[in-house]
Amino acid sequence: MRKTFTIATFLITGLFNAFGQNLKLTIDSLELVLVQTKEDSSRVLLLTELAANYQFIHQGKAQKLALKAIALAEKIKFSKGKIKALTRLGEIYRGQGDYPQALEKLLNALKLARQTNNLDEEAAILSLAGVVYNNLEEFQQGLNYLLDAHSIYNQKGWKLPKSHLPKMEISFIVYLLTNMGFAYAQLGKLDSALYYQNEALALLKLRKPPFSQNAQSLILGRMGEIKQRSGDNRLALKYFRQSLQTATIAGDLLNMSRSRYLIAKVYQKQYPDSSLHYANQAFVDAQKGSESQILLKASTLLSLLYKSGNKLDSAFYYQQIAMATKDSLFGPEKFRQLQLLTLAEQQRIQNLQQEQQDATNRLQRTSLLIVIGVFMLIALMLWRSNRQQQRSNQALSQKSRQIEEQRNTLNQTLIALQSTQTQLIQSEKLASLGELTAGIAHEIQNPLNFVNNFAEVSAEMLDEMHEELEKGDTTEAIAIATDLKTNLEKINHHGQRASSIVKGMLEHSRAGDAMNRVSTDLNALADEYLRLAYHGLRAKDSSFNAAMETHFDPDLPKIEVIPQDIGRVLLNLINNAFYAVAEKAKQSIEDYHPTVTVSSRIVGDKVEISVKDNGNGIPETIKDKIFQPFFTTKPTGQGTGLGLSLAYDIVTKGHGGTLIVESIESEGTAFTLTLTQNPSQP
Repeated sequence: MRKTFTIATFLITGLFNAFGQNLKLTIDSLELVLVQTKEDSSRVLLLTELAANYQFIHQGKAQKLALKAIALAEKIKFSKGKIKALTRLGEIYRGQGDYPQALEKLLNALKLARQTNNLDEEAAILSLAGVVYNNLEEFQQGLNYLLDAHSIYNQKGWKLPKSHLPKMEISFIVYLLTNMGFAYAQLGKLDSALYYQNEALALLKLRKPPFSQNAQSLILGRMGEIKQRSGDNRLALKYFRQSLQTATIAGDLLNMSRSRYLIAKVYQKQYPDSSLHYANQAFVDAQKGSESQILLKASTLLSLLYKSGNKLDSAFYYQQIAMATKDSLFGPEKFRQLQLLTLAEQQRIQNLQQEQQDATNRLQRTSLLIVIGVFMLIALMLWRSNRQQQRSNQALSQKSRQIEEQRNTLNQTLIALQSTQTQLIQSEKLASLGELTAGIAHEIQNPLNFVNNFAEVSAEMLDEMHEELEKGDTTEAIAIATDLKTNLEKINHHGQRASSIVKGMLEHSRAGDAMNRVSTDLNALADEYLRLAYHGLRAKDSSFNAAMETHFDPDLPKIEVIPQDIGRVLLNLINNAFYAVAEKAKQSIEDYHPTVTVSSRIVGDKVEISVKDNGNGIPETIKDKIFQPFFTTKPTGQGTGLGLSLAYDIVTKGHGGTLIVESIESEGTAFTLTLTQNPSQP
């Protein structure tokens, strides 16, 4: 087995050196070697490498090769090969726009890499997962994954010297650096973006084609985007043309379509004919390479260009393609798959938290035993001092040094525990996003249904108008056109509603700080999270029902808060209220009607938001503990004990307000959030 693996590795290396200038020749050579290779670890690596080469020209073929590699790796129990094949398959799914499948494969590969303590693969997988989140336009989350990968490479000391790095490791680092630069650019940090793109380009000089050409085309295109964001369209266009030329030489359909789309965007306003030419080429290349995201962008741009040129048939044709592509990328089914994947990841995080808690308990017991041992040693020294003063003084000095070392150890342990607590709090914030997913899906379905229905009716009306025009009845045709305009206005209205829901959720996902306070309507914020929380619970348990009541003060003024953080507080309180009434409903109490009430009012110069339920209430003995970190009344696995603690810190420390609880056993609980009005408000 090991001998075969060594020979195959030698052949692969030789092929890259001999045929690096021609991707097609490389693929043919790899397939020739594959025919002569037995079903062992060498074949798994060859299949994976072949899939990587096909990825740029035929993603369907690449997917089949990666699946074969995974099946063979499982059959021969070759964990390293399975990690590589899973990683490659995840990247292929990402290229096809199937982000739920991509994340699933990458997370499975990440789990296996961590189990086998494979830092190289772990860093590569983290990098690819960051790219998936970038594609989902979750750029901060994507950057977090990329920074974790960057941290691993820094630990390995890859900076010194770069020339000694293995070629494949250079490839992954180049890929990592350019994607970090891309994420920084999307977040508006252009200096950091340009820095990492230049780093990637400098490191790329250590690699040979075809990889260097594919990566160079990608980096040049992204540098052009940075210059375009800076307002330098001339230099941006230069980079885009260099990117297109490099991709064309390498036969890289992905970067060819991306570069042509970017050139078309630059020409859109001043040179619409040139823009149309490049957009059409980008569309064709994206279709050939099965690159869904570029296909979506190119078809959207073509629709706009044809519409501005008054070619409505062509505009409508490409608009339909754009809508179908967008649905395949971000439709309800993909949304559901992402939700399930998020829930599974939350469960894994909860299990990890439990393991960390167990480790903390063991560490505390060990520390206690150490302290007891130290005191026993001190007692022994004192006893022996009565018998031999000089000897015991020397021993006492030695033990004092030991105590100092133990104290330093305990301080380090405390720092580690505080770091773990910070990570758990961040996990709780991420978990709150998962709880909203089902509610968002329900809220966004209504406007999408309206859009679909009006679109179908409009298509039928277009057929009718065509018939009337053929008959010469222009009066009826004008009437139908008027109705069509009304339909389009309704489609636009409901599309804007869906867009506002998505925009609101994206705002929720971004972390806030003291510099991001905005004037906020707390009535609207509380009403939105009440509905989203209820629909989210209904999606998990269709048998759940509860009445929702709101008593909002119509004169409640807007106050300056961080809406994302206050939204998390309201979501946590409302979810707890629904949990309480659901638990009481399970007791089959006669004439019991589960009800959650959210109200607001003005009290002097303060604003109060109250969340009340008629559940079982909180026992008096534990009421003083509910805001303590890690304290929870829920069964194991259903609560982390961080929700109320985090909410309390957001209100009191982050906004200078108060959060109090009033509860009567068997009758219900009320949480009251109090904030001071902005002095500038009336």
